[in-house]
Amino acid sequence: MGLDDDIAILAAAPVFELFERDALRLLSFAGERRHLEEGELLFARGAPSDGGYVVMSGTIALAPTRPDAPPVTVSRSGVIGRNALFRPVPRPADARAQETSEVMRVTPSLMSRVLREFPAAAAAIHDGMAAELLDLARGLSGVRERLVGLAPRKR
Repeated sequence: MGLDDDIAILAAAPVFELFERDALRLLSFAGERRHLEEGELLFARGAPSDGGYVVMSGTIALAPTRPDAPPVTVSRSGVIGRNALFRPVPRPADARAQETSEVMRVTPSLMSRVLREFPAAAAAIHDGMAAELLDLARGLSGVRERLVGLAPRKR
């Protein structure tokens, strides 16, 4: 893959889609590549994170956290471990290649560097996360209202 291909994959990835081209170029140069064979473990549940991953090619399966849930698959331009881009967190699931795959690891230190050098990228992430939190709060408020409506009335 060439630099333009890498930038296109990163530009289509959640979190990175609003980054300017130069920020994506820095990620492409500084991100660490890892090639995985089919069935190879990327990381195990409970392991400490060392960054997030962007799937550059192939498909990675995340083992379900509940026995009755199907596995989640992540393919090209998908991000695995969004929170791990910013800080170390325990891995919530096993991640294993379903086919020959390549991922790019983006460490918290690299992410911090990109956000310092490209403040517009930092603002875009801030705005996106703020909107997600607002949506979550609205959704929880709606659930609360429905639950209050279901509660037996006191006489």
